[in-house]
Amino acid sequence: MRLENSLYRNDLSEVCRLSLPWEELRGKSLLLTGASGTIGTFLVDVLMQKNKQDGLHVTIFAVGRSEKNAKRRFECYWENPLFRFVSHDVNEPWEKDLSPDYMIHAASNTHPKAYAGDPVGTITSNVFGLYHLLNLAAACKTQRVLFLSSVEIYGQNKYGLNSFSEGDMGYIDCNTFRAGYPESKRVAESFCRAYEKKAGLDSVILRLCRIYGPTMPQGDSKALAQFIKNALNGEDIVLKSEGTQFFSYCYVADAVSAILTALLAGKSGEAYNVADPGSNIALRDLAKLIADANGVKVVFELPTAEEKQGFSVADRAVLNPGKLNALGWRAVTGIEGGVNKTIKILKAVKEW
Repeated sequence: MRLENSLYRNDLSEVCRLSLPWEELRGKSLLLTGASGTIGTFLVDVLMQKNKQDGLHVTIFAVGRSEKNAKRRFECYWENPLFRFVSHDVNEPWEKDLSPDYMIHAASNTHPKAYAGDPVGTITSNVFGLYHLLNLAAACKTQRVLFLSSVEIYGQNKYGLNSFSEGDMGYIDCNTFRAGYPESKRVAESFCRAYEKKAGLDSVILRLCRIYGPTMPQGDSKALAQFIKNALNGEDIVLKSEGTQFFSYCYVADAVSAILTALLAGKSGEAYNVADPGSNIALRDLAKLIADANGVKVVFELPTAEEKQGFSVADRAVLNPGKLNALGWRAVTGIEGGVNKTIKILKAVKEW
C-alpha cells in the first residue's frame, strides 16, 4: 500500500511542511473531481495527512464515477468523517446538497488512449464538467474554483519560442480529431472568465505540463507511464516515434504543491504555468534514462493507428513557470530522481 511506503510518506511530508497559508483551509470543505487520478490521489493524501498531524479538519468531497476504484484508492479513509466519496458523472448537472468552500476540477481524459477511445467524453468532461461545477460554485458562493488546464492549450510551437509564458499562444488546427482535448481546455478557461463576469466567481487556472508519479493509474497510456511500465516488467523501453519531442515534466508531489500554492495564494482571474525547468527533456533521452537505470534497452516500434490518433502533434512544449515561482513555488524533484522514485515505489507497493 502506498501510504506504508517510506519514500511516498516522505513526499507527503515535504508537501505538508510547505510554508503556505494552510489556515485558510481549517474547518473548510473542498470538492475535488477526478479524485482517483494521478494528481487527485496525491492531493487527497496530503490533505488527510494535514488533518491527522495538524488538526486541519478540512473535509474532502472526493468525486468520481466508480465507487469501486475510489475505494481501492482510498480504503483507509473510507470511514473517516473528513473524507466523503461522491458518486457523480461530471458531465451531468449537480443535484447534490453540497456547499463546498473550495472546488478543484481535475477530472479529464489525460492520456492518448482516452483521447482516441472517447473523443466526445474528452471534450465534455473539460467543458460541461467545468460548466456544471461553476454553476454549483455560483449557487453556493464557493470561495474559489481551481481549474486544472494543460500545456496543450498552447498548441504547436511554430514561432520558435524557447518556452511558453502565460501570454503566449501557439497553433492548433481545430479541425482535427486530436484537437478536442486542447480546444476544450481553452473553452473551459474561457468559462472561468465568463463566470467571473457573470457571477463574480473567484477562479484560478493552472496550466500543467506532463505530470507523473507513483499515483499514476495502471491504465495510463502516456509515453512516460508506458516507459515506467516496461521498466517495472523488466522489458525493453518501447519508443513509438523518433523521440525528438522536447517536453516539460513535473513530479506529482511538486504538481500538488503548485495546486495548493495557487489555491491559497494565487490571484483570482490569473493563469499559472506548472513545470520544472530542470525536468525539460527530449522523449528519447527520457527513454534512455529509464532504460539505463533498469538494465534494459530502448527499442523503436511503429504506433497503431488508434495510438497515433491520440498522440500530440507538438514537438516542443516547454513551460515557463516564472509567474508561479513569484508566489513562492519551486519544484524540488528533478526528472531523474522523480522517475527513479516512482519506479521504486511502484515496485514496492505492487499496484501495477
